[in-house]
Amino acid sequence: MKSRQKIIKADNVTKLEDALAAEAIDKLLNHYIPWIEKALGSLDGDDIWARPNKSSNSIANLLLHLEGNVRQWIICGLGGEKDNRQRDLEFTSTKSDNTGSFLSDLKNTVMSACEVIEKFQDEDMLLTSFTIQGFETTAFSAIFHVVEHFSYHTGQIVWIAKSISGKDMQFYNL
Repeated sequence: MKSRQKIIKADNVTKLEDALAAEAIDKLLNHYIPWIEKALGSLDGDDIWARPNKSSNSIANLLLHLEGNVRQWIICGLGGEKDNRQRDLEFTSTKSDNTGSFLSDLKNTVMSACEVIEKFQDEDMLLTSFTIQGFETTAFSAIFHVVEHFSYHTGQIVWIAKSISGKDMQFYNL
């Protein structure tokens, strides 16, 4: 996969479509996933199921939700795979419902999504229209949505982990 340093340049101007793909991949793989790993590493086993209250999500629910969102919008929506997402279950699952390996599932999904994103480095492809989750969108908007959505929930996961563990995540020391 490309890093920011390897973005293709023409006449010393970075092409936007290359920059979008490289930045999306960089944020997902090199920032958000390590921050989630660090947050989870600060917790004890069942802490990922802790909910501040009934109307809030646990870290486990957020991991399930991120995996479902990335899969639906990128792998299925842009990549053409069959979409079997059951979004409501991402929020209602409890410890007794599911004991899966949430982080490894999320990482595998993000890796697969990054492979799809790498294919969208052509301006025409980025502007191609898709219907995802009932919304008409372009590939550019879908990629942008997934990255901002991932960032939002990464922040929630970090906040929950910090509130449970009381530990400083020291992200800038990773």
